Amino acid sequence: MKNIQITALGEILIDYTPLPDSDAGMAVFEQNPGGAPANVLACAAKLGRKTAFIGKVGDDIQGRFLADTLNKTGIDTRALRIDGRYFTTLAFVELAENGERSFSFARKPGADTQLSSDELDRDLISHSDILHFGSLSLTDEPARSATMEAVHLARESGAMIAYDPNYRPLLWASKAEAMRQMRSPLPLVDFLKVSDDEVGLLIDCDDPRTGAEKLVEQGLCCVVVTIGSQGALVATKDGSAMVAGFPAKAVDTTGAGDSFWGGFLTRISESGKPLDQLTFQDFQSFARFGNAAASLCVEKRGAMPAMPCREDVLRRMQSAEH
Repeated sequence: MKNIQITALGEILIDYTPLPDSDAGMAVFEQNPGGAPANVLACAAKLGRKTAFIGKVGDDIQGRFLADTLNKTGIDTRALRIDGRYFTTLAFVELAENGERSFSFARKPGADTQLSSDELDRDLISHSDILHFGSLSLTDEPARSATMEAVHLARESGAMIAYDPNYRPLLWASKAEAMRQMRSPLPLVDFLKVSDDEVGLLIDCDDPRTGAEKLVEQGLCCVVVTIGSQGALVATKDGSAMVAGFPAKAVDTTGAGDSFWGGFLTRISESGKPLDQLTFQDFQSFARFGNAAASLCVEKRGAMPAMPCREDVLRRMQSAEH
């Protein structure tokens, strides 16, 4: 089979995001396809990469909607399992007045946690250039073991490994357990994206730059710390630098980090370079592209529906140069 350029494994779920209350004063929620790994692929697919998703949904209205959404987005779904024994995971988003989000989950257990090692599409994994995953698939078995097996298989086949740990306190038994599991894949990872408020979960240091540099010392090729609208801090063995963000009229920050990472991984893929030939300057360039993608994503509602096309990303980058 031909190589898939970017494969992602992990959760795909429904984000119920709030709309204005109904005429009767009742809360109203909008059904949006979500899940960080799937969002990353939606961005990369929109930017022209060949992508594939590995995960599980329930055989229910939500699961069929998600499978249909992936297909319409151009993401290969041969490794998406549909399982009638479990419900598709649901996330309810609450927006504070300052725009910050908090989450409640219907995931006891959600179908995404029930992907088992024997359900992995090994042929797909071994023919993927980049394998990306997140930490929500590490919260529960059997998905935790399936995730680690997929990462090992991808490394053995020569793929580059990308990791984006998201901390959702409600999904872990304790913060200590979350830190232990979130750190466990790091020795296998080439590219890490982490938000500035989550650095301390991965290494005993809360300062973004120092933490990123310490993670690189542990063997990671490139660590990127996203710092909201300010942009992204890029660290490699050759140094660290802040790559400024782009001005944006933010409407909804859902999927901002995922659009950044989708753009970043797209540029790695397009470079055609093997891991040992990627430079500090390359990663700064990739981050600038990712920042432009994220600035466009936050100007629309939802995550997958808000992912930008290449022309818009390039236009935003060019407009900032004038």
